[in-house]
Amino acid sequence: MPPMISTDYIEVAVTLPVNQTYVYAIPDAFRADACPGMRVLVPFGRRRVTGYILAAKTESGPYKTKDVLDLLDDYPLFPESDIAFFKWVAGYYIYPLGETIKAAMPAGLDCMDVSRAFVTVTGAQALETGDLPHEEARVLGLAAEKDGIALKALSRRDPAGAAVLRRLEKKDLVQVAAVLQKETAGIKTEKFISLPGQTPAHQIRMSAKRQKILAIVREAGEISLTSLKRHVPTAPSLIKPMAEAGWLKVASRRVFRDPLGDPVTPDTPPELTGEQAAVVKEIQDRRDVFSPCLLVGVTGSGKTEVYMRLVADAVEKGRGAIVLVPEIALISQTERRFRARFGDKIAVIHSMLSQGERLDQWRKIGLGKVHIVIGARSAIFAPVRNIGLIIVDEEHDYSYKQESGLRYNARDLAVVRAKMHNCPVVLGSATPSVQSCLNVVSEKFFKLELTRRVKNQRLPDITLVDMKKYQGTWGTDSIITPELGRAIRACLEKGNQALIFLNRRGFSTFPVCASCGKTLGCPHCDVTMTLHKGADHYKCHLCGHVLNSGIRCPDCGTGKIKNLGFGTEKIESMLKTLFPDARVARMDQDSTAKKGSTLAILRQIRNRTVDIIVGTQMLAKGHDFPAITLVGVICADLSLSLPDFRASERTFQLLAQVAGRAGRGEAPGRVIMQTFSPDHFTIKAARNQDYVEFFNQETPFRKALMYPPYSRMIQLKISGKNADKTRDHARLAADILEQLNTREPKARILGPIEAAIQKISSRYRWQILIKGVSSGNLSRMVSAMVQDPAIHKVKSVSIAIDVDPYSLL
Repeated sequence: MPPMISTDYIEVAVTLPVNQTYVYAIPDAFRADACPGMRVLVPFGRRRVTGYILAAKTESGPYKTKDVLDLLDDYPLFPESDIAFFKWVAGYYIYPLGETIKAAMPAGLDCMDVSRAFVTVTGAQALETGDLPHEEARVLGLAAEKDGIALKALSRRDPAGAAVLRRLEKKDLVQVAAVLQKETAGIKTEKFISLPGQTPAHQIRMSAKRQKILAIVREAGEISLTSLKRHVPTAPSLIKPMAEAGWLKVASRRVFRDPLGDPVTPDTPPELTGEQAAVVKEIQDRRDVFSPCLLVGVTGSGKTEVYMRLVADAVEKGRGAIVLVPEIALISQTERRFRARFGDKIAVIHSMLSQGERLDQWRKIGLGKVHIVIGARSAIFAPVRNIGLIIVDEEHDYSYKQESGLRYNARDLAVVRAKMHNCPVVLGSATPSVQSCLNVVSEKFFKLELTRRVKNQRLPDITLVDMKKYQGTWGTDSIITPELGRAIRACLEKGNQALIFLNRRGFSTFPVCASCGKTLGCPHCDVTMTLHKGADHYKCHLCGHVLNSGIRCPDCGTGKIKNLGFGTEKIESMLKTLFPDARVARMDQDSTAKKGSTLAILRQIRNRTVDIIVGTQMLAKGHDFPAITLVGVICADLSLSLPDFRASERTFQLLAQVAGRAGRGEAPGRVIMQTFSPDHFTIKAARNQDYVEFFNQETPFRKALMYPPYSRMIQLKISGKNADKTRDHARLAADILEQLNTREPKARILGPIEAAIQKISSRYRWQILIKGVSSGNLSRMVSAMVQDPAIHKVKSVSIAIDVDPYSLL
């Protein structure tokens, strides 16, 4: 049991953007139950907010303390040992500690006062008479909703709403009040029915259904109401009078929601290859010390089996394990394999769980009911008390980088957390990141390799098709070349499956006006709209704005839109035309939007009820489908031209990974890569499946330009709704940084400059890059800049801090 609070005061981190913690008095009523890691409701100014208990304090400090209002948990949400980890994360990523902890916790746990506007009696009468100006009537109508309207929600729905609301408040037509917004994720309880220990107090009429309920309960001993309803659908209305008469005993108990899928048949561990056994032994020999390992294994070399052996060893020694995988689609496969080996001893954490499911998984881990956690990037914060092993599968994947709020990298945090728990951390990949390769070269990590596929399967043969020779051709040949078409036909004739890869979704990605030649752009973002034929609309992939597919050109008002470019939806349509007898499925962000749809598509592939799978990067990595013998890459150099110093690295990793999906069964695999740049070193390295070749070609450029991993970098993302104010604020931030740049060696400040995509969601975007060899110096400069009074004066422009950015767009 965690240590209780025995002092008069506690240190609390509140879930607000403030850069310090606060001391509160703990009333006697809560002291016996309170301990670090629990939530409390505390007064903050004129509001009530959620805070997290960090430690007991013997003194209040120089300020008069306020009392804690409520204790919100009956058990800590995280162990006390994790507080040092949260403090490190908050310091490194320059993010408030309370909001760092909030970002790590399951969503829906926050309680705080929210300002809401309610219609007064006078306002209701004015709304009924209809004498108000249009804009006042509109805002008053929003406030007349059942629970009023939150001021933040009003600002989102009506940019001018705040000013109008102030006028209405002065006229006594609305009243603004603070309302406590309760948590939205809660504990689930279930009714359990059993027979009482004594003779029933009253006789009641025993219908056939009541007799059936008694028989079921007598046989089961105890049964949940949910299970009982499967036998007797009307059980809820029948058990109440039976319980009141003393024939049944009903008790409510806490239950955990189960997010796991269908039952999985237990497996038998296969015999390890010589390479696998050597890797397992090497890591086991270092189990009691911090030892970061880069495990490089060619696609299909059996890295997952190595992970499972290491996890079994950690659990056997009484310690826990965290296994990170990059994509939710991958979690399904990894989860099934781990469940087949470890049964229900695992927990899963990822964003596709409901708030309640995620909270239940979190509490199971915190209560020590499970010791193995599998999940996406947020699982790195799982409250495992005694971690003995952390595994990061596909460590190169940029899905481990959170791109909003707390912009952490789960791979890097895995190394930090392993160091704090003094245990091994294994970073596995067939295409390791440049960062990890350099850590091996500088001896910060040690490297282990799996050079052969399991059962000595051959790596696929890779053929490059030069797309330049098909430029100007009509029909499908300019997209699906004859070489790829013939390969697909041969694959289908042998009864195998083909995977066609294009990392661009939608049907048409470049709609233009046939009259004036203007592209159909998003009115809120500086990008073109994408036609989604199935949904029959154009959609912006940045802000989600939708336009009707029959729209005329907004610029000239008359021109018909001509749909150029292509995405996965168009490739799917082409393949259905070219191969009418084949069963074609598509797996991208659009086709997997509904809960459970990802699992359904993966099940189709596994059960071989589809012949051709068209997919984006969701299908490019980690999956093991033995029947896929052909991989076709529609445009291999699609991401090479992005204005980002990691463009080559991402392209190499994506191509090498998708190529690795071919030939993982008994039949040999083949890959067709269509490219306009067959001589580019990135394409050649991907064809050769050689990460060392790529590393040796890429690193001289990075080193010459002092880009990561040869420097540390912080990106400042400045955005606002007014173009001039945003530009001026960016220049102000850069000037302050220049004044703070006094320590040697000095940092390089690049910018301010407009972002590559200058506007997203009607917000203008600028950016500043700060590069240097000392992360501490960069952090000091940025922390001082954001606290400068001149920066705080401007409320309409925001500055987001991205430490170790992955995307410069």
